Amino acid sequence: MKTSPRLRLRPDVLSRDLLASVVVFLVAVPLCVGIAVASGVPAELGLVTGIVGGLLVGALPGSALQVSGPAAGLTVLVYEAVTSHGIGVLGILVLTTGLLQIALGAVGFGRWFRAISTAVVHGMLAGIGLVLIASQLYALAGAEARGNGLDNVAGLPDLLTRSVSGAPALSSCAIGAGAVAVLVLWKRLPGRLPRLLPGPLVAVGLATLAVAVLDLPVATIEVRGLVDSLNLTGPDDIGLLADPALLGTVLAFTLIASAESLFSAAAVDRMHDGPRTHYNKELVAQGAGNALCGLVGALPMTAVIVRSAANVQAGARTKMSRILHGVWLLLFAALFPAVLGLIPVAALAGVLVHAGAKLVPVRMVGTLWREHRGEAVVLATTALAIIATDMFTGVLVGIGAAVLKTAWETSAVRLDVGERDGRTTVALSGNATFLRLPLILDTLEALPKDRPVEVDLSRLRHLDHACRTALDAWTAQNSAGVRDPGGVPDPAPRETALVAAARGGDTGDGRRGTAS
Repeated sequence: MKTSPRLRLRPDVLSRDLLASVVVFLVAVPLCVGIAVASGVPAELGLVTGIVGGLLVGALPGSALQVSGPAAGLTVLVYEAVTSHGIGVLGILVLTTGLLQIALGAVGFGRWFRAISTAVVHGMLAGIGLVLIASQLYALAGAEARGNGLDNVAGLPDLLTRSVSGAPALSSCAIGAGAVAVLVLWKRLPGRLPRLLPGPLVAVGLATLAVAVLDLPVATIEVRGLVDSLNLTGPDDIGLLADPALLGTVLAFTLIASAESLFSAAAVDRMHDGPRTHYNKELVAQGAGNALCGLVGALPMTAVIVRSAANVQAGARTKMSRILHGVWLLLFAALFPAVLGLIPVAALAGVLVHAGAKLVPVRMVGTLWREHRGEAVVLATTALAIIATDMFTGVLVGIGAAVLKTAWETSAVRLDVGERDGRTTVALSGNATFLRLPLILDTLEALPKDRPVEVDLSRLRHLDHACRTALDAWTAQNSAGVRDPGGVPDPAPRETALVAAARGGDTGDGRRGTAS
């Protein structure tokens, strides 16, 4: 069912969009601020990305109801880039990412992002979630994170020891743990209140109130002001891209932001019966948003499933809801910037620890392990590679693992051994590739040595060059006889015949219907 122009003008539709925009705004504020702080940039830059996601991306065609803004999935990568190269590189990285997304959408590449293995995407999100949890536990305890994911994980025992050694650390841990507890329990409360007020807002609000009333020694957000936080990107910044490491970061931004946005769009489409997402247009819209964020030095954006789900569940019918949520973010950032200075950092860390935990698909891993074990291995490999190395390398490792898994599964070959007219027959069926060579050669070498052998390849759908060469060599060796350790040939070599694909099957080297 497509939304008609009349539907957009109806007062009841506009009222539902208005209510939905307020709900999304309340969800977005703590997440935008928390993601910015966790990324190592001023809190106001998270709001800027949310504003652009609402006002610009919200008005562009693509997906009608999903909401864009800063996402937890890019937090780790942004933090690493800012820590290694300084906050000045963020603008050119995000600008280049946006331009690349626009180009990919313009040439129709948007739909191909759906070809990325689901196990790799969930493994990527799981790795991001685990790294995010490890880093935010330090902020929750009022400590400084050690650096990359592996170092942060290794330092957790020491962090636990230090967390119970002083009043400031204990206060910070109590505030952060309280925020996590509120988030876990809020939706389980009876009544309409949990549906009216989003959990992140309640958690941050209660934590801020507790710090103010009890006068706890807990660090709060440093406020710079919206305009002062912007860092405009100029022509001189283009030279920064000469660094190969930054080019890798751009590719990682593009892959993760695009995949997360388009997977989110597919999920949101299943939540409503309105217009479906046009993937190429959505990719262009995300690129336009990132290009503008890059020009002002803000965080990169993606479509965010938490805010998008809140938008749909609040009854949004048109894109007006997400545009209005951008308006409310702009008014908040312009009129009430001092409110940010009251928010405890530990509370935002608790919100992000909870968000990181939701990125880890624990139930899915169990299901995959029971039903599709290879997919579970790919997911775990991707997540562990991200923790051990970095985001870009981990995703490449995951894609490589998915390719190897697919190659292994599609190269399944069956060997049927039998006897006919005093000869041993071996019929191969399926796809014979180099991955199955050990199985094929072990089977052939275990055949009886005292009778002729015929190997039938006519049932094969594919025979690659490596297998063909190995089979030719095995045939030649057995036809010539096998020498004993003393170098004396077998006086009675057995006859060996290799019957090729008489049914027209592809032998991988262009030969059809021949015999050896």
